[in-house]
Amino acid sequence: MQLMPGTTFEENLEKGVEYCRRAKAAGADIALFPEMWSCGYTISEDIHTLRETAVADDGEFVASFGSLAAELNMAIGITFMESYEPLPRNTICLFDRFGKMQLKYSKVHTCDFGDECRLTAGDDFYVAHLDTVNGSVKVGAMICYDREFPESARILMLKGAEIILVPNACPMEINRLSQLRARAYENMVGIATANYPKDKPDCNGHSSAFDGIAYRPDEEGSRDMLVIEAGEAEGIYMADFPVDELREYRKSEVHGNAYRKPWIYYPLVSEEIKGPFIRPDYRGRKKV
Repeated sequence: MQLMPGTTFEENLEKGVEYCRRAKAAGADIALFPEMWSCGYTISEDIHTLRETAVADDGEFVASFGSLAAELNMAIGITFMESYEPLPRNTICLFDRFGKMQLKYSKVHTCDFGDECRLTAGDDFYVAHLDTVNGSVKVGAMICYDREFPESARILMLKGAEIILVPNACPMEINRLSQLRARAYENMVGIATANYPKDKPDCNGHSSAFDGIAYRPDEEGSRDMLVIEAGEAEGIYMADFPVDELREYRKSEVHGNAYRKPWIYYPLVSEEIKGPFIRPDYRGRKKV
């Protein structure tokens, strides 16, 4: 759901509910919001204001979408600035069609070079079995800048994800779209990204979905995995994932976890950072 946010929680709650109803009417099994929908991705420089902007994961704003999911018989991935200590987190909660929270994920790769230096980073990636009207699917989540780290989608694939939900709040251009395409290709996963429309500062729409199927037996050569790429305007953009076909594809293709050699990858888990990649604002394991 590529939506322009309002200026208050109340506006975003009301609009979010309205568009979830529209998504259900359009036939959606899962409705996905852009990044930190509760506040329209607004991160105050004032810590007191920042904390006041955050909402609890069991508070009225989030719980309203759980109730709505049950009413509509549709899963909802609601995004929000979550109340947390010592500072808020950038979070998505995925409610199933019965209104039960199946997954809660907080952004691991916070943009510490920008305003997200005032947020607490998440500490793991999660995958949940999601029962939809059209069958069960294993769903994971990563948020915006997580996309730029191959490890994010890789971990979700290793944990069983078949579709990865990606709330977003930044300009989606050829390179960022290419990152999403690459994550889908190398992990054989579907990836759905919801961004803010062009009228939101530093955003430009272009929400997208890739199905993760690069080859088909009856087609010559590589195929375009792009399911949909939205334009710049506000709206609901439907992505139809061929999950059964993806499962068959994963049984025989060479990507994903088929031929990995993890015993060689030990530098990937080293915490040492050498030049030219040293950044003074890198937080690492430190708590803010």
